[in-house]
Amino acid sequence: MSTAQDGAFHFGGVAVPFHWFAVGSTAVLIASYLKIFYYITNVVGGTDDLLLFVAGALVGATILARKLPTWTAFVLGGVLLGGGLLSYYSTVPQANLSQTGRIVADNVALLTGLSILQMRAVGTWALGVAPATAFVPWYLVFRRRYVLAAASGGAALGFFVLTSDAGSFVTLTGMLGILGIIAFGTMARYGGTVAQVDVLAVALVAMVLLSTTVSVVPGGSVSPILPSGGGGSGGSGGLISNERHVAVQGSIELSPKVQYTVTANRWAYWRVAAYDRYTGSNWMRTDGSRSYEQQSPPLGSSYEVRQTFTVEANRVDAMPTAWKPIRVIGNQKGNVRIGSAGSFSPKNALTKGETYSVVSRVPTKSPSQLRDAGTDYPSTIENRYTRLPANTPDRLERRTDEITAEADNPYEEAIAIERWLEENKRYSLDVQKPNGNVADSFVFEMEKGYCVYYATSMVAMLRTQDIPARFVTGYTPGQRVAEDKWVVRGLDAHAWVEVYFPNVGWVRFDPTPSGPRSDAEQSVVEEARANNMSNVDAGGSENRTWTPEPTTTTTTTEASTDENETTSDVSNGPRPDRGQRGNDAIAPRTSGGTTNTLAGTTAAGGRIPIQMPSTEQLLYGGLLGAGLLLTARRTGVLGTIYRTAWVRWQPRDDPETDVERAFDRLEYHLSRKHRERRPGETPREYIDALSHVGVDERARRVGALYEQARYAGTVTSEHADEAVSIVDDIVRESRR
Repeated sequence: MSTAQDGAFHFGGVAVPFHWFAVGSTAVLIASYLKIFYYITNVVGGTDDLLLFVAGALVGATILARKLPTWTAFVLGGVLLGGGLLSYYSTVPQANLSQTGRIVADNVALLTGLSILQMRAVGTWALGVAPATAFVPWYLVFRRRYVLAAASGGAALGFFVLTSDAGSFVTLTGMLGILGIIAFGTMARYGGTVAQVDVLAVALVAMVLLSTTVSVVPGGSVSPILPSGGGGSGGSGGLISNERHVAVQGSIELSPKVQYTVTANRWAYWRVAAYDRYTGSNWMRTDGSRSYEQQSPPLGSSYEVRQTFTVEANRVDAMPTAWKPIRVIGNQKGNVRIGSAGSFSPKNALTKGETYSVVSRVPTKSPSQLRDAGTDYPSTIENRYTRLPANTPDRLERRTDEITAEADNPYEEAIAIERWLEENKRYSLDVQKPNGNVADSFVFEMEKGYCVYYATSMVAMLRTQDIPARFVTGYTPGQRVAEDKWVVRGLDAHAWVEVYFPNVGWVRFDPTPSGPRSDAEQSVVEEARANNMSNVDAGGSENRTWTPEPTTTTTTTEASTDENETTSDVSNGPRPDRGQRGNDAIAPRTSGGTTNTLAGTTAAGGRIPIQMPSTEQLLYGGLLGAGLLLTARRTGVLGTIYRTAWVRWQPRDDPETDVERAFDRLEYHLSRKHRERRPGETPREYIDALSHVGVDERARRVGALYEQARYAGTVTSEHADEAVSIVDDIVRESRR
């Protein structure tokens, strides 16, 4: 390969213009953020429309670039983008063009770290925006407006960096594309050489190293395009921190520390949040929140639960309550927000010693109503809670079909799935997170898991049957220490399932088996007490043995104010075989006792889990390695390393070649130690000229053998062994 100052690479006799390398770099840049669009549309149900729209935009840009001037790219791109956004906003409840301030606020939220996937109608948004982001840079690069192409594509990539959806590898790939567009575009205009291309390698390595150490944007805190802006963190969330994202993790530890003490006239599952969007590897909430106001009571008969929570941890970000909370009592009203699914959450974190009191109304329904509820789901419920990623393996649906074959209605299907998971999977906190779809892997490949795996799998299995279901987090009741008091520890954090039934609402199911779970919790508490760990007990919990409350046959139902949602429990608490404290425990990641809890990432039992690198990590490492090699070549380091190894070790061949290589090694060694051989100076003259600096007869012998091999061709293998051995000795002695 060679280059010339004609704006092209020359491969043999074929010249490839630098322009086409700029086009290829543009393709790399576009592909980097189209990967995010593809992921988004896959999560919400299908990628076919996206691929069709993007292909049409690229073909159109290729054709129009030959006929229309540059400025039309921005006009056409603006039309595509404006039309796409208009179609998106028209599908979002309570969003219209008159809400300019609200739309601006939502987009500001996106630009400060809120993930695109937390938008309700994100599939429509992706289909509306993706064609414009592909059309403009592709059009511009064919118009040879390289800087504008890089800037427009870079703006699209930068948007996803700001929303935190572009990971380090995607960002790096896009930056490489931008660099290539500018560099190859410049060379296409003004000519260039391979040496100039090597400069790109140095810049690439710098970007790789920078991308591993620099965090671009902090997480955002406002929800986009929902009935109201609201709280919630944009970072990766936890089961009891009420964040908008729950990441499924591997092995975890149990935390015996007390989080709350609860005084209530009845026990309950203390519910924190519900999650609707399953990505295949984690859960997200697409709801918003609004300012506190007293909520309407549920329809039909219900009973009242009055509860007062006292915070025992240094800091908590959640406000668990019995379902359904109606009103807050006391001075905490101003610190409360309400999610669209009816959960309460604090505007500002609660600290140790703070209390809040809530009145909940728990409606009652009978299980027979669930069997007769039918499948006439509201469209808003069905569209939101039956979606699975498009790449969910078909075998998950087939297995669920087998498990529910004898069921006559959704209620019986839910019971069948719940029992299958309880009976066929073993409870354990020591697991390795799978690389693929979590639910599919748990059902088919994993033998054990904890509540997050059980609940995720049950929701996904129900959705394969078009039954609305969602992933719910919170606490189970905790340790009962008095007639009206419970101690809730970190290990009581739990995940369960809610299934929707027409005219009834959301019904709680818990597929996690209780026996091993309770044993694990108790052993952790006892070990913590033996080690004198602080904050393990409160309110006399160390002196009391918990006794289950008898289970009733009444089904409780709770109603929500949004989308006519309601929530029911199949029984008035855990079934008799579960035990009241049947909850798996999540280790809070703490700093001075601060709670921020999804499952702790430390391996159970003190072991550090060893996992094979992901495909992304392998690609990232390969790219970094290639960049470092090119950088080493550009700076001469690679040549120096090669020569250093070459002069010390000689592979063997035929005698003539071996002798010639031995002399080449000797000459290189002498040139580094003394001086290089001058033009026209024979090997014999060169060695004789260095005799005054200590070059001895051994070097002359190698020179003589070289002359014999080069001009007479009569050397033997013994001669080759001699020459190689002499040079090895000379180099070795010099090192000493």
